Amino acid sequence: MGGWARGVLAAILGSLAACSSPPLLPPSPAPVKPVAPSAPKAAAARWVAVDWKDLPGWGSDDLLAAWPALLAGCQRPAAGWAEFCARAALQSPTDPLEATLLLMKYLRPWRLAADNGEATGLLTGYFEPQLAASRQRQGAFQWPLHALPADPVLRRTPRSDIEANPRFSALELAYVDDPFGLLQLQIQGSGRLVLRDAAGTERITRVAFAGHNDQPFQSVARALLDRGEVSDATPRTLGDWARRNPARLRDALAVNPRVVYFREEPLPDVNVGPRGAQGVPLTPGRSVAIDRAFIALGTPLWLDSTEPLSTTPLRRLVLAQDTGSAIQGAVRADLFWGWGADAALQAGRTKQPLRLWALWPDGVTPKP
Repeated sequence: MGGWARGVLAAILGSLAACSSPPLLPPSPAPVKPVAPSAPKAAAARWVAVDWKDLPGWGSDDLLAAWPALLAGCQRPAAGWAEFCARAALQSPTDPLEATLLLMKYLRPWRLAADNGEATGLLTGYFEPQLAASRQRQGAFQWPLHALPADPVLRRTPRSDIEANPRFSALELAYVDDPFGLLQLQIQGSGRLVLRDAAGTERITRVAFAGHNDQPFQSVARALLDRGEVSDATPRTLGDWARRNPARLRDALAVNPRVVYFREEPLPDVNVGPRGAQGVPLTPGRSVAIDRAFIALGTPLWLDSTEPLSTTPLRRLVLAQDTGSAIQGAVRADLFWGWGADAALQAGRTKQPLRLWALWPDGVTPKP
């Protein structure tokens, strides 16, 4: 947003602070700090109505860049969002200032906090792994991805017993050359395979989570760290260990009995992210995973944190479009960075304090 636009927005925010009426609060026993009703854990979070001027850095983000992610979320709107989504589709903004004013006209900001009033939580990051792969087991491509077995008994086979079971050979979708990359793919639950044919032509396909073998998860990297065999759990360090210890790889991987099964999906547009829990494609830098007990999927959120390994502010509009088993709490978000090596690096570095504000249709009671 240009300097003149920021000046206009600052004047508007100043005017709102000076002469606007208090925010319209939904019916609640506590009119100043209403508690969002609904889900069982909702009592453990507070939605506190605030003014736009209370959002750190509001007006500094290019909200026009976030608009496609917002419209994607509107494909499956949460309860109470139909009217706003209809307006957003009809009144497509042409510049960041117009996008900002459109949100301010129809939405209301709410600060998220835990039940004890703590408003600072945690921001982490995740990504979509991208691995080189082959349709045939050859050379370094020795590590298979498996489709979901139809037999529920076979499905529960621990990792250490899969390779010795001939029934799994028919379920091999492709082979990768990076065993720790395959583990990361299974942890993330989906990813991309870069396949090359005999002529050298490259094709990218996506593999998505199809199920797992119901075995407990154990961290292979943690085991290596605890034994002092690696100094950190970065992909480079783990890859170096694998190259130095080829005979010990399978035993090291067997520490984790859990195996994730995949299904292959077409990827007609390589610039489109995987589908999150909301059922819409994730947008790099704009989609986050949240705890659905506190935040409804599709909710726009104002994020206040810092860039990874930096004190530079990270303040932007993001959309709650995914979930994750490790994402728990009202002030907790996992930022989707995209795919490939750079996204993996950013995701691995993201672990910093977070404050969150939810944007909700004006006059509508917030509900997780």
